Amino acid sequence: MSTLTLPATATWTIDPAHTTVGFSARHLMAARVRGSFKTFSGKIDIGDTPESSTVQVSIDAASIDTGAKDRDNHLRSPDFLDVDRFPSLEFASSAVRAVAGGYAVDGNLTIRGTSRPVTLQMQYMGVMADPWGNEKALFSATTEINREDFGLTWNAPLETGGWLVGKNVEIEIEVQAAKA
Repeated sequence: MSTLTLPATATWTIDPAHTTVGFSARHLMAARVRGSFKTFSGKIDIGDTPESSTVQVSIDAASIDTGAKDRDNHLRSPDFLDVDRFPSLEFASSAVRAVAGGYAVDGNLTIRGTSRPVTLQMQYMGVMADPWGNEKALFSATTEINREDFGLTWNAPLETGGWLVGKNVEIEIEVQAAKA
């Protein structure tokens, strides 16, 4: 994990064209299904110290994409995200802490109207200039949640034992952000 000092104090806007909000979960007890959200926005306010920095992200729940239309429609339904009643997933940080080799970003994740504390393990990879001279701050973050903690409890038993959908969801985020 990176130990680089965070970028200069500024507000950085997440660039959706160069950012990925991805996830994966077990299916049939062993296979891993991957997906992402295609529409989201957010900002990173870098403070004078890591501890005074904040992150806010809003994700369009209906933009979920696993590459399978029927599965995506099921994930949008009341069985899972219930996008008609809960159109967005939200993350708001409550603390940023330097940890061995990187940063921990504590915050509240809200899915289906239920908020739970989560900690993102974050790496900061530095600021790079694109070919047009625009500075981009680069971040990578991961966490794991139990989907049932957020009311996503639908499942189906398998004849051989176990469940169709795993409880744990791994979240992987790759961010490029530009100064606001």
